[in-house]
Amino acid sequence: KIIPPYPQKICVISSPTGAAIQDFLKIVRDRKSPVTIQILPVRVQGQGAAVEIAKAVDTANMLSHIDAIVLCRGGGSLEDLWAFNEEVVAEAIHRSTVPVITGIGHEIDFTIADFCADHRCPTPTAVAETLVPDARILAEKISAQVGLLSAALTRKIEYLGQQLSHS
Repeated sequence: KIIPPYPQKICVISSPTGAAIQDFLKIVRDRKSPVTIQILPVRVQGQGAAVEIAKAVDTANMLSHIDAIVLCRGGGSLEDLWAFNEEVVAEAIHRSTVPVITGIGHEIDFTIADFCADHRCPTPTAVAETLVPDARILAEKISAQVGLLSAALTRKIEYLGQQLSHS
């Protein structure tokens, strides 16, 4: 599925106490984006974590107006990340009608969830940087476009004024 360029509501599935969610939220705050973040807390490792993650993906799909689902967790050993290699998680990602973006582990870590997702980022921080536009940069781009549009309109008015005076 296509990742929306300007999501308005993002559902983050992660541990509510982990560093991954804090890193993600810090980037969102720093970018001063008006995006709404909804967190579905889950265990991201250990027995039962995979089922919790899969249920959270299904729940996120039932929420209204969700533009993207983020699965994130910080780094760890292969065993720590194993919940994201479980079939139940892969199936939940596959049936999701909302685009799923993963940021699981560190840059060298890959899980089955990453291969099932619509987009994979190497870290939770990278997910936020990819998904949430920086409001200051957008404001600068808009300002530049307003300047170009204003100049084009001024030229058009001058041209039409000349046409009118010659007729």
